[in-house]
Amino acid sequence: MVAGAFPLAKLLTLGARQLSRPLASRIKAGARRSPFFRTYVCLPPAQLYHWVEMRAKMRLMGFHGAAVKPLNEEAAAELGAELLGEAIVFGVGGLCVYLEYARQAGQARRKDEEQAATLQDLQERIHILEEALE
Repeated sequence: MVAGAFPLAKLLTLGARQLSRPLASRIKAGARRSPFFRTYVCLPPAQLYHWVEMRAKMRLMGFHGAAVKPLNEEAAAELGAELLGEAIVFGVGGLCVYLEYARQAGQARRKDEEQAATLQDLQERIHILEEALE
């Protein structure tokens, strides 16, 4: 599983993250073309992101009661597609981190079980030797 000092799992994780980028680009292109996907998947998060960002900027500059105008549909679709693409890349990266964590935890659990079995075997041998001594 290990090639030199570089684990193969880490190489596969890096490969999966690199492959997620073209997948994200393809989904973004589909989101720009599909009216349903654009209207119900891309636009709402983009408008929410724009609203939160503008409210935060206005508060930092000292404007507390100003209304935020929504983005036009084209800009919102572009921003929504970008957010979707970044979410996909982030999700694949998070999944890779989780899978690596689960793999490491499994290895640690197996090692602990092996040590416990070895300890149990040694205790049984000591008990047998004590009985033979008596």
